[in-house]
Amino acid sequence: MKSRLAFFALVAMVATVAMSWCGAVLAQAYPSKPLKIVVPYPAGGYYDVIARIVGPRLAESLGQPVIVENRVGANAIVGTDFTAKSPPDGYTIMVGGIGPHAINVSLYRNLPYDPVRDFAPVVHVAVQPLILVVHPASAANSVKEVIAAARSQPGKLSYASNGSGSTPHLAGEMLSSLEGIKLNHVPFKGSAPAVVAALAGHTDMLFGTASDVLQHIKAGKLRALAVTGASRIPALPDVPTMAESGIQNYEAVAWFAFFAPAAVAREIILRLNAEIGRILESPEVREKLSAAGTVQLMGGAPELLGNMVKSEIAKWSKIVSDSGARAD
Repeated sequence: MKSRLAFFALVAMVATVAMSWCGAVLAQAYPSKPLKIVVPYPAGGYYDVIARIVGPRLAESLGQPVIVENRVGANAIVGTDFTAKSPPDGYTIMVGGIGPHAINVSLYRNLPYDPVRDFAPVVHVAVQPLILVVHPASAANSVKEVIAAARSQPGKLSYASNGSGSTPHLAGEMLSSLEGIKLNHVPFKGSAPAVVAALAGHTDMLFGTASDVLQHIKAGKLRALAVTGASRIPALPDVPTMAESGIQNYEAVAWFAFFAPAAVAREIILRLNAEIGRILESPEVREKLSAAGTVQLMGGAPELLGNMVKSEIAKWSKIVSDSGARAD
């Protein structure tokens, strides 16, 4: 009996050593072929910008080509699902974010992937606040004045967004929920026509991403009332946050991060985290990704990103539920 127990103990020890050795060999051998960065949105947007700035530098540090592939469709579902179902070998990663990894799970009844179960968080890249803007002819000069107008005329004030269930749409729904007001949501097919509607005064306001509306604010074509992040942004130091404007517990920011399929080896995830984290610390990269002082670059351990994804899913599920938004 003792000899049998000793035998099983020896087998267990050998298996443990073998697994450790295999993990070390895997980490040393990776990568041995080109990597692919999937972008689930069209070229030109901020998701794509991240991939095309980080990609060449990641190729240089890993010693293998890095290919950026835009797999577009179904509100980022096509590219995100492709990544989730790719071989878990560390050769396919993606630029994900608030839409595909926090909002879609509540917006779609039959989402083909699970944003927590099917992905391994790699590294948090950036946070970009929205900016609440109005036309210069608007009588509203503050968020409180917008709320007062909405209370006096429920449902009359309109705001544009780049689609039902988008971050700008839900930012408006969050304000409505917290303040008990009714705003008229006007969805457009993309951010460009939503911005055009705000510029023309066809809608009363817009929660626009900083990269979309900053140039128009600087040109005096839109008036900024507040930023939706936790702190002011260097590009608009005089524009208060929503909290400073008297809206407590309000924070709605777009965020961006790298993810891999769920079963990618821990050693590879840590290698990618370290390499991309180092790239994000480069002054040249920080300047390129900061979008004129509107974006905060993050970094940090994979676990920090994983915890944030879970908290974001919980937060936005309530907003989606309260708004009644559905995309299918």
